[in-house]
Amino acid sequence: MRDKTKIGIIICDRYRMCAGGKCLRALKNREGSFSIYKDKEVELVGFTTCGSCPGGNIEYTPEEMKKNGVQVIHLATGLVVGYPPCPRITYFRDFIKARYDIEVIIGTHPMPQKYYNTHMILKTWESPKWKEIIQPTLADEKTRLLYD
Repeated sequence: MRDKTKIGIIICDRYRMCAGGKCLRALKNREGSFSIYKDKEVELVGFTTCGSCPGGNIEYTPEEMKKNGVQVIHLATGLVVGYPPCPRITYFRDFIKARYDIEVIIGTHPMPQKYYNTHMILKTWESPKWKEIIQPTLADEKTRLLYD
């Protein structure tokens, strides 16, 4: 039997109407940040927004997810590729780890090519911090085009 991991996804509230299609497709295909589950069964036990700036749900949502058995929380790719990217993303990651002792991964699906192109023009991700943050969702151009 393969290992099973229970995960939660927190998306940016700007995308609160998102149906989660890209995240769920990437989870099914084990793409983007979900590639780490290549040889594991995964159960999605929570999906919600951050609660709008400055992230009010970040304080409470992980507790509910933990009660549902969550082992890993993914901060959705929208927090990375939105305009502007979430300036609190690393704070959210660090807070959830410290307060709830839950592993946190930044990213879900591979970033869409259209966002990649715009952020390259804007030079959004030139700092070492952002270069590290985008790595799990970067993918190759062919894959990024599939997520446009």
